[in-house]
Amino acid sequence: MGKVKKQIGFFEKYLTLWVALCIAVGIGIGHFAGDGMKIISNLEIYKVNIPVALLIWFMIYPMMLQVDFSSIKNVGKQPKGLILTIVVNWLIKPFTMAFFAWIFFSKLYTAFISPELAGEYIAGAILLGAAPCTAMVFVWSYLTDGDPNYTLVQVSVNDLIILVAFIPIVGLLLGITNITIPYDTLVASILVFVVVPLLAGYITHKILIKLKGEEWFKKEFLPKFKPVSIIALLLTLILLFAFQGNIIVENPLIILLVAIPLVIQTYFIFFVTWFGGRKLKLPHNICSPAAMIGASNFFELAVAVAIALFGLQSPAAMVTVVGVLVEVPVMLSLVKLANRWKY
Repeated sequence: MGKVKKQIGFFEKYLTLWVALCIAVGIGIGHFAGDGMKIISNLEIYKVNIPVALLIWFMIYPMMLQVDFSSIKNVGKQPKGLILTIVVNWLIKPFTMAFFAWIFFSKLYTAFISPELAGEYIAGAILLGAAPCTAMVFVWSYLTDGDPNYTLVQVSVNDLIILVAFIPIVGLLLGITNITIPYDTLVASILVFVVVPLLAGYITHKILIKLKGEEWFKKEFLPKFKPVSIIALLLTLILLFAFQGNIIVENPLIILLVAIPLVIQTYFIFFVTWFGGRKLKLPHNICSPAAMIGASNFFELAVAVAIALFGLQSPAAMVTVVGVLVEVPVMLSLVKLANRWKY
């Protein structure tokens, strides 16, 4: 029998198409609803839009169900792979993303973007760069024959590091761009969109496995819950673009301009991690998911924090959404590359 060809799930495979459709629907709603959108935008508590906050929570919580902190006890078996992941995600990636964003938005795009707007576009890119992927990595790891247990260890460790490193790194890099950082909002965002869903996911994970067993949890519960995350993401994008519609209609080139540095950063980080893994003599099934974690982003968290810090209609929020738009096709191209270079 020939080897079964691994395939990406239906929702994930066409995520770029869904995102593009949501952009179109959102722009259409924003154009025709006009002032009617203000009713939704005014539904706020402490500057956080309630409908968007609920949708984002439903995006992030299903991902946190997959995290198993008991897997961290296996860290010692292959420490080099984990060290590579930590170094790339926390000591290289946020800073290279800030650098590419600064070069493009502040220098190369001066004919298209004012200095004030450039700062917010850079901020959106920084939020993407400081949030390593947690959910889609399981898909990319599976497609490149990565070790699923080790991938789980890498993701679990990254989720713990986010709790302590995300705020200082974002604060440092936003400070460099001369953007005033409301630290209370940043801390609240991490609590609401990382700490609470992480705890809720961990408790749910433990209770359901105790009641129904691990096989039922992985094969029955998680697959049924998976679409919740993507549907919440798509509804969030419709709302975002309903508020951003007029800006994009007036300047449709902006999405392409934003996409270019994000795509360059993705390929750059993949190559840094891949060749770093080869240098460390990591096996393919550990090197490949490490490179995929580095290249992709926890865009749900980036979208949430961008909205909380800068608002629904901000250029920063739009950058994070463009990150969602380009991620799947770019990552699928890297999956093909990783499989072609398999060793």
